Amino acid sequence: MNLPEDSMKEIRLLEESRKGKKVVFVSGNFNIIHPGHLRLLRFAKECGDILVVGVHDGKFEGALLAQELRLEGVKAISWVDYAFILHDSSSFIEIFKPDLVVKGKEHEEAFNPEADIVKEYGGKLIFGSGDLTFSSIDLMRQEWKELNYSTIKKPVDYLNRHGFTFNDMIETINSMANLRVCIVGDIIVDEYITCEALGMSQEDPTIVVSPVDQVKYIGGAGIVAAHVRSLGAKVRFFTVVGKDSTADYIEEMMKQYDINPHFYYDESRQTTLKQRYRSGNKTLLRVSHLRQHSINKELQDRLFEDFVSILDNKNLVIFSDFNYGCLPQQLVDRMVAECMKRNIMMVADSQSSSQIGNVSRFKNQTLITPTEREARISLHDYDSGLVSVAEKLRQITNSKNIILTLGSEGLLIHAEINDKNKLPTDRLPAMNTAPKDVAGAGDSLLVATSMAMALERSIWEAAYLGALAAACQVGRIGNIPLNSHELFLELKS
Repeated sequence: MNLPEDSMKEIRLLEESRKGKKVVFVSGNFNIIHPGHLRLLRFAKECGDILVVGVHDGKFEGALLAQELRLEGVKAISWVDYAFILHDSSSFIEIFKPDLVVKGKEHEEAFNPEADIVKEYGGKLIFGSGDLTFSSIDLMRQEWKELNYSTIKKPVDYLNRHGFTFNDMIETINSMANLRVCIVGDIIVDEYITCEALGMSQEDPTIVVSPVDQVKYIGGAGIVAAHVRSLGAKVRFFTVVGKDSTADYIEEMMKQYDINPHFYYDESRQTTLKQRYRSGNKTLLRVSHLRQHSINKELQDRLFEDFVSILDNKNLVIFSDFNYGCLPQQLVDRMVAECMKRNIMMVADSQSSSQIGNVSRFKNQTLITPTEREARISLHDYDSGLVSVAEKLRQITNSKNIILTLGSEGLLIHAEINDKNKLPTDRLPAMNTAPKDVAGAGDSLLVATSMAMALERSIWEAAYLGALAAACQVGRIGNIPLNSHELFLELKS
């Protein structure tokens, strides 16, 4: 079988170094290196001694960026021992005969043209997406192009790929005051109890602390509403509370934040309160006071009627679901149907505790922002690669855009794009290199991204603003409403 001379040269070079070693081969387009790629490559490297990666040339379907740029990105990954431009995958495998050919788990049930070739010479074709955690330090070292003396690092390559600037984002933030936003969801009060560590108990192996300070913050859907208002938009907020002192605190804070709330009192529950006992900037213990049962039919009907009555002229509806009972499925479906009638943009975030929660129950959204774990729980898929998970979730919810939040690994942005010449998926790193409290990252991401999209900005610009908002939010302890000035400072620095 004939191969181009440059491919034969690669084979001759590889043959010299493979003696007595197990060679693993992976191929792909690698348009934008994202965490899913890194997990697969680490998995492949752990399967053998030498990892060889073939980067598809420009003739392969879906190869959108220049092949030299894609090759450079793969070579920057330390797990890769050898990378080159690949012209014909099957022919290369037939001649080179790698011991293992590794593909993503999502290909396992599909037709794999390499399978017969690998079987014939006695190799193995294996599938795997890698573990759910990995270290992306190699990629991060290549990501930054400019020095920044704050703890927030802003990648510039992403802006160039998608054709927008920092000034564009400043204009977007300035326009957010024109929006009219409705938020529905579970409100939470977060209490931080700072303690002095006294030592170990003499009676039993227990750490003994003494509380020295207590601070409360609005959390859950409440901080989502506060972020939106602090960024200038007009807000209507719907939530359920108990009749207790925690609800009294929320009412007072809503006045301070200048938010117009619709409270629905449920005597069968207490207002959700989450306490964090901290010492030396570390959380020692979390205590949650909550009920998770759904609100009754009467409350659902009242909430729905009030919701419909204020929908006219709204630009955006945000579902902030913590699965504490404020948003039963029947109520969600009725609200979504009303928004669709009025062509109102909807976004959703549904946080899961343990195995409770299903973000896929929010249909026809413009944006959904689950964590990777939440997405996998909703799909019952713990094996597929990240892009496959995002696309499955997009399809099952009939939503336009998915942002998978990956904690310290950043974001995977997956969009509904029918143009084969445009990237449907991209990634952003976690921009804050020294986070202090990550609890509010998802809420600030959701708010800034969805508000930008409500202003008809692209998913790419909106996601960047969301990532920057999250970077600002995690740079401090506690849920404090994000404001435009903080974003301006970072965009102008």
